[in-house]
Amino acid sequence: MSETTSPARALDEPTAAGRARAAAAVRAAGRRTAGARLRKAGTVVLFLAPSAVPLVLFTLVPMVGSLWVSLHEWNLIGAMRWVGLGNYAALLRDGDAWRALGNTVLYIAGYLPLVYVGGLGLALALNRVTRGRDLFRGVYFLPVVTSWVVVALIWKWLLNPSEGIVNKILALLGIDGPGWWTSDTWALPSVIIASAWKDLGFVMVILLAGLQAVPGDVLEAARVDGAGAWRRFRHIVLPLLSPSTFFVLVISCISGFQVFDQVYVMTSGGPAAAASEVAVERVYDLTFRYGRVGDASALSWVLFLVILLVTVVQVRLQRRWVDYG
Repeated sequence: MSETTSPARALDEPTAAGRARAAAAVRAAGRRTAGARLRKAGTVVLFLAPSAVPLVLFTLVPMVGSLWVSLHEWNLIGAMRWVGLGNYAALLRDGDAWRALGNTVLYIAGYLPLVYVGGLGLALALNRVTRGRDLFRGVYFLPVVTSWVVVALIWKWLLNPSEGIVNKILALLGIDGPGWWTSDTWALPSVIIASAWKDLGFVMVILLAGLQAVPGDVLEAARVDGAGAWRRFRHIVLPLLSPSTFFVLVISCISGFQVFDQVYVMTSGGPAAAASEVAVERVYDLTFRYGRVGDASALSWVLFLVILLVTVVQVRLQRRWVDYG
């Protein structure tokens, strides 16, 4: 007597033809999925290309090229000569390179507090203004979009030891003005003042946006509880402003390590004994004045690693003091 198969068992054990159709359907679905992924990837590449192509051609390729050049001795004209890590070893004995890096650190040490405190003061003042805020914000931001050459020339004239307005005002107050950019001592502070003035508007806009995001009801509750203006600022505003502060400090620090234009225009690294020469200007001089392109490339990579290290340290430390609410 033959066995009979129930309908449920027939569904559980499909025929060979059914299994083949199911496998074909799975393969077709896989091809459709793969095709959809390729079309999506193509769309993404199409939209990224306008930014990715210049990034690769004008940033990544030159970076790799400079790393290769840093392993050679080259004067931009003759053939390259392989020296391996010799250029990096020479930097350790190069007093001028160390002085340029030291001047860069001194520049940041003077520039960073000045631009942050000044920008924060402007932001606090504008945050209290109800009429004409946009006008004042535009006026203070105008130097940010002004050419560095123009700003440097203006400040070079303002800080002229004999004819500059700053020293004339100091003379009216009975103060003998310094030599500014003509003095070994005051050359770097002159550049710091000009740099901070130009970048105040950028810092102000970022911090003003952070201040406007501080909840007003929280400040009002603290005021009702008896907290004075300083306590509200210290314990409420500053912690809530810490993300904006962190962004400003990182960006300003990175730009500080790359300072060049204002130094080149105002002091050319002088006035004597490279008193205001910074790292990027040293790279420029090594390349175009002395024809030591390998040394310049090595110094630029050392500067890149320093910036990377400082940024990583800042990102790690921000976990201890940045409050994202």
